[in-house]
Amino acid sequence: MEGHGRWDQCHRQPRTERRNGMAEDFRGKLGGLEGEEFDAFLEGSYLARVACLTPDGAPYVIPLWYQWDGDAMWFVGRQRAVWCEYMKADPRVSLVVDAPHSEPDEMGRSVEIPKVIMQGMAEIVEEPNVGGHWVEVAKEMSYRYLGPNGPEYLTGTINQPRWLIRVVPTEVMSWQGVGWARRYWVEGTGGASYDEAHGR
Repeated sequence: MEGHGRWDQCHRQPRTERRNGMAEDFRGKLGGLEGEEFDAFLEGSYLARVACLTPDGAPYVIPLWYQWDGDAMWFVGRQRAVWCEYMKADPRVSLVVDAPHSEPDEMGRSVEIPKVIMQGMAEIVEEPNVGGHWVEVAKEMSYRYLGPNGPEYLTGTINQPRWLIRVVPTEVMSWQGVGWARRYWVEGTGGASYDEAHGR
């Protein structure tokens, strides 16, 4: 899936020169996630933090398991999960999938800290039911999040009704590294230029 790095691209090779006593490669790899790199990240075991709207228009955010099929995000919700009702009433959704931040390594370099942000519309594929397509989707999720024995997690609740919801993104942004995307940079403020601040 090409073209996900809608934020300005800043890919470069690590360098060890120093400016003002700071290693220039401390930021990690910069730029958007592209193609296989994008899909591989979403095939990991990170949670999606999904935002929808309550009936009074307030934001509602919940961490969820998800399944990415290359074109859409899939979610399985319990029958009484309020977020499913919220999406049914108002399908507008935003979400982020991001890797947790960690301490820099012994060379002072940060991990790449990738993240994917999406906006889209929720489609109710299945209302609460027992034995629907949600079962296969939930099994795939359980392998990713819990390992080879993941489906055992579903055994005791397999007869509990679930929703199946699909979100096709209408906007996608991705980023990695701890530097700024050029779109945010305000030149002429008296400080370093964008290139200077990013070791270029």
